[in-house]
Amino acid sequence: MALTNEYIQQKLKEKFGDLVYNFEESFGMLSFEAPKDQNLKILQFLYDEDSLQFRFLTDLCAVNYPDDAGRELAVVYHLHNLTENIRIRFKVFTAVANPDVFTASQLFSSANWMERETYDFYGVNFVGHPNLKRILNVDEMDYFPLRKEYPLEDQTRIDKDDEMFGRG
Repeated sequence: MALTNEYIQQKLKEKFGDLVYNFEESFGMLSFEAPKDQNLKILQFLYDEDSLQFRFLTDLCAVNYPDDAGRELAVVYHLHNLTENIRIRFKVFTAVANPDVFTASQLFSSANWMERETYDFYGVNFVGHPNLKRILNVDEMDYFPLRKEYPLEDQTRIDKDDEMFGRG
């Protein structure tokens, strides 16, 4: 039986019911969400289930949605079934005030460095990670540079005239 997005969705719904939601398909890739405390159970199921076999973590990253209260940070997992050449996207959301998400580094070795990078730039705290620390930014930074918490331009500059830039 060929692995299809409909079959993957059906298997997830059978196993987790209403804990998996917001299924959508863009450009042929199935995407869905789940509560952040279910991420390891769902990742383990996708890995272990013989009919699914999503055993390669292609990417793990974060996205900041500053206007979505209580769901400001999304951790996005891109998984790949190498046998069937099928990819899926799995998202969990968390609040900036409590950015704790369970680590997937025991299931996917590649998650180790991807989680460290995600922590470094977005501040997602991967609970249970063996060595969660900054890897690209200096340790003294007390902020996370890819969060959309700061204006893009320095509002106090007086050397820029908006009319020069077609904004006047």
